[in-house]
Amino acid sequence: MDTISRENNSMLPVGGIIVGVIGLLLGGYSAISLSKVNKTLADHQVKVDKVDAIEAQAGAASAASDKLKSDLASLTRTTQEAFNQVGPALAGLREDITKIQEAAKKPAVGKKGSGEPVVAGPGEYVVKAGDSGAKIARANGCSLGDLQAVNPSVEWTKLKPGQKIKLPKK
Repeated sequence: MDTISRENNSMLPVGGIIVGVIGLLLGGYSAISLSKVNKTLADHQVKVDKVDAIEAQAGAASAASDKLKSDLASLTRTTQEAFNQVGPALAGLREDITKIQEAAKKPAVGKKGSGEPVVAGPGEYVVKAGDSGAKIARANGCSLGDLQAVNPSVEWTKLKPGQKIKLPKK
């Protein structure tokens, strides 16, 4: 048997070497391919990390935007409440100012039937019976022109007792 196995197996070691070399080549190729795959994976991991960072920034920006939206809604609500409180007060002040302006335009006389005399305030003069613009100006040390300038709405030919007029500043 010894002779038969030697004759038939002479190609066996050469075939083993060929198969071994092919295995080594395939192993080297797969190692190179695996290295390329690992490198590509590492490159993609960097990109995935960048995408994750951008996603985190977008999430933070979204949360900040939601907070700002809430703050703006709260500010709008409180501003509207303030306007709702201030509006009526301003309307009341406007009415008071209008009343004061109308009262300033009317001649000052005592209350009807009360018999109270009209009192002049600072810088004012209460017209008496027989007064004229010139007489009032002379009595108060000013010119008739100055007196007429500070009282443009007064009809000087129709002065009435109890009517208040303004005096020019000295």
